[in-house]
Amino acid sequence: MKSIYIARVSTEEQKEANNSLPAQMARMKKYGQNKEFEMLKEFSFDESAYKTQRSDFDNILDYVIEQKEKVAVCFDKVDRLSRNVFDKRVSLLYDKALKDEIELHFVSDGQVINSQLSAVEKFNFSISLGLAKYYSDAISDNVKRAQEQMLRMGTYPSRPSYGYKRVPIAKDKTEIVIEDFQSKIVKQAYELYATGAYSMMTLREKLDRDYGIKWSQGFIDKILKDTFYYGMMKWNGKYYHHKYQPIITQELFDQVQRIKAGYNKIPHKFAGKPYAYRGLIKCATCGLAVTPEKHKGIVYYHCTQYNGKHSAEWLTEASITEQFENVFKRLQLPEHVVRQVVDNLNSVHQGKMDLHNEQYKKLTKEQQETSTMMDNLYLDRLKGRITEDQYDKFFQDLSDKKVEIGSRLALLSDAEDNYFITTKYILDIANRAYDLFMSSEVEEKRQLLKFVLSNLTLEGRTVRYDALKPFDEIINCNDRQLWLRDQDSNLEP
Repeated sequence: MKSIYIARVSTEEQKEANNSLPAQMARMKKYGQNKEFEMLKEFSFDESAYKTQRSDFDNILDYVIEQKEKVAVCFDKVDRLSRNVFDKRVSLLYDKALKDEIELHFVSDGQVINSQLSAVEKFNFSISLGLAKYYSDAISDNVKRAQEQMLRMGTYPSRPSYGYKRVPIAKDKTEIVIEDFQSKIVKQAYELYATGAYSMMTLREKLDRDYGIKWSQGFIDKILKDTFYYGMMKWNGKYYHHKYQPIITQELFDQVQRIKAGYNKIPHKFAGKPYAYRGLIKCATCGLAVTPEKHKGIVYYHCTQYNGKHSAEWLTEASITEQFENVFKRLQLPEHVVRQVVDNLNSVHQGKMDLHNEQYKKLTKEQQETSTMMDNLYLDRLKGRITEDQYDKFFQDLSDKKVEIGSRLALLSDAEDNYFITTKYILDIANRAYDLFMSSEVEEKRQLLKFVLSNLTLEGRTVRYDALKPFDEIINCNDRQLWLRDQDSNLEP
């Protein structure tokens, strides 16, 4: 009789040394030689026997059905055929065997299914299928229990989000850590989108232009709604605190969600159009938005006068830009003032660093103590000193505390970084505000305006504004020439 050998492994079983594809095939070929079978075909594949879609196995079945003569279809064990008693493929092969069209041989189990099958042998086959299903269900239950325990402990059981990576820390053990470059891109994406000056499309273009990151808009959307970045992992529709270092704060995440939901967001149909001041300026008379229109290649801004006519002026984008240019020219700091600011920062830096280090040590100690308490709590549950419900409650409280400490550490680090970054930005923007504005793309112009000015209104042909701190003081001092007086007072008589 001709024979067909079918060897299969599932993902979980590829590591089982005695159940590999070569081992199965060797046992079946030796069996076939003893039976004096003539090998017609052999198949080896990797596919779970417990899922509905089994394309590889279906192709093999088609080959078996196409045979014009009776063949022996050989498996190493019953569970290599299936672990689902309701699998239609099992009943198909079983019926063909009972009709004497094929024979089913399960080499290691010592079972043969053919038209001469006795009642006892039928019972044994059904028991083998049932045990195969039980084994698969038990594996699934064990995996779920292990995953639930990992999630309670703040450990993510799968591949982490973009911005993180797995690194080996011991034999057969890995840990999730922040990937330096990717995490900076993620944080940059959140910070840019949170300004409200970017649509998905313009954010995608900027990331491509600045970093060569070619994300799709769908991937950007996925990044911008991933709670993993501020400390919450999602698993099977539920959220758990994770133990890994967050990339952003929850406050920044929430701000991005408000922008995504439509708050302070450019309407989608206009988001990609290159109008620098769309949505930034309101009419001083009626409070409606001043909207742009293009006529003969020139962009004009005007009030829609939707609530009633009030002889609103039409202003070109160029004339508005000229007014903003004059504002930014008034932001330049004299060199002696810059030196004074730097000297003042250096004088307070040491005291600030001492306070920062003291707070950091205190929070780190609290974090370590909380981790120890969580480990002891787990041992208490294993030894039966507390119930499962008590464990869940205490663990959740400790987990929340640990996440809070982690957030405070992140905020402390950000505060220290931002102390210098903000100072650098203020000095840099104040000294180069005009050049920055003139050389910036539309998105950067909008971001710069939001950083420096607020309450933009159009009154007649004049754009009114409030300068944000500390830029308002810089403008006031420049207008009143206080820098010059201050410098004169320091001159030697």
